[in-house]
Amino acid sequence: MSSSDTVPATGLSTGLSLRAVGAGLLAALVGYASSVAVVIHGLTAVGASTEQVVSGLVLVGVAMGLTAMGLSLYRRKPISIAWTTPGMALLAATGAVEGGFAAAVGAFVMTGVLIVLAGLWSPLGRWIAAIPKPLANGMLAGILLKLCLAPFLAVSQAPGMALLVLATWAVVGRVARLYAVPAAVAVALGAMALDSSGGLAGGAALSGALWPGVTFVQPVFTWEAMVGIALPLFVVTMASQNIPGLAVLATYNYVPPTRPIFLATGAASALTALGGAPTVNLAAITAALCASPDADPNPARRWQAAFVGGIGYILFAGLAGVTAVMVTRSPPILIEAVAGLALVGAFGSALMGAVQVEANRTAALVTMLVTASGLSFAGVGSAFWGLLLGGAAHLLHWRPSVSQPAK
Repeated sequence: MSSSDTVPATGLSTGLSLRAVGAGLLAALVGYASSVAVVIHGLTAVGASTEQVVSGLVLVGVAMGLTAMGLSLYRRKPISIAWTTPGMALLAATGAVEGGFAAAVGAFVMTGVLIVLAGLWSPLGRWIAAIPKPLANGMLAGILLKLCLAPFLAVSQAPGMALLVLATWAVVGRVARLYAVPAAVAVALGAMALDSSGGLAGGAALSGALWPGVTFVQPVFTWEAMVGIALPLFVVTMASQNIPGLAVLATYNYVPPTRPIFLATGAASALTALGGAPTVNLAAITAALCASPDADPNPARRWQAAFVGGIGYILFAGLAGVTAVMVTRSPPILIEAVAGLALVGAFGSALMGAVQVEANRTAALVTMLVTASGLSFAGVGSAFWGLLLGGAAHLLHWRPSVSQPAK
């Protein structure tokens, strides 16, 4: 990546842009509502209690907000930050590891440290970028496959709520694709709230959740969690979030240096992981909302959208308690259904990237199928084995290109 940091200014950049403010608030709303169920499902899958989920949501909101505000203000560029949605899907697919949630927290801390190292030592970032894209996409598609099936499996277990959520997603997506998942999430949360508050215990739980707290988790560092969670989480975060996020910014002629971004997001991830928070990284989808001309015709003022988006994430952190209680007290299949709808687009893109080139198709499919199988060996989850076996298949089928002799 180039370290160039210049964007031509087309006018004054000091004035407040109400258009950018609106774009930033929209980015925060879409980013949070579209995937908060994925985050909650991922944390609970690796053993987090409701209190630890609340703590993680509070701290990840603060981490996203502060890093987005700091980086966008410092660089005067729309550097949007998000949680690692594919990484949370990885946790959901991996499940509990030896050592419980404390071991998962240790893996979160190590992931943050690896991102910091990628900022300090550029070859590490280049190695991640050098992973064949079909294999990286195959691993991601395998991670997402099970969750993307959940919305349709939910119809047999909770038909009323599942069909309502699916219908909302389909109808809203027909007229306003950007709002399809947030609308489905809103309907699901409404149904969850009615279900959760139906009894005295449910109402008391929701009332107590109005003041979310932070819980310290003593990290445990185990070999299984490092190989089964930290390493795949780092690869997924870099390959599916940070690199695409940089590509989105470059599309709109923003090329910020990667070192401060990786240092800030890695350090924030490692620190807030001690409270159960997942990894934060560059946003990809919501980055376009802040970096495009829709945020402001003047490129020099679009940084305000990312700054306001950061404020929005901090405000949403205040809803962590209510959101976590409603979701964790609802049927697990419904949580998976909402999470799966949020990931359908990502699954489609990953699958297309995995199988598009015929020469790499077999290795990519091996990676995807092994990852989707849920294979666990020596305490290490399927994402690692998928990438390993897919890499072996890639090397087995690889043929060096032979240049034609000059005539």
